[in-house]
Amino acid sequence: MEKTKKNYIESIGRRKTSTARVRMTPASKQSFEINEKDLATYFPTPALQKVISDAFATTENKGHYAISVHVSGGGISSQAEAVRHGISRGLVKEEESNKSPLKKAGYLKRDPRVKERRKFGLKKARKAPQWSKR
Repeated sequence: MEKTKKNYIESIGRRKTSTARVRMTPASKQSFEINEKDLATYFPTPALQKVISDAFATTENKGHYAISVHVSGGGISSQAEAVRHGISRGLVKEEESNKSPLKKAGYLKRDPRVKERRKFGLKKARKAPQWSKR
């Protein structure tokens, strides 16, 4: 029984509570499909679009990919960074020499910061009710 070679690279990116499943297929032209929507439709601001394409700019990657992403959880900014994390991991899987510049830029780090839970007797995670003497 012979193993068939996959024609795509699959990786997972995470940030806060967002999870992005990224599938990169070699193509003649770069294209993004995020939750079955176009990049400009799903991430309307240029800043968020730049966050996603930063991984390619950092590695000076000449390869073009058709990128399909399923992203869920968190907010829009968190989702954009989760997609970037997934793309960065995929680029490292494809070529090991991409690891050094991506790691230096901090795109391979998962960034585990999450909101702290509210504690009993407090108004928020650390904010105590106003103290009064009488």
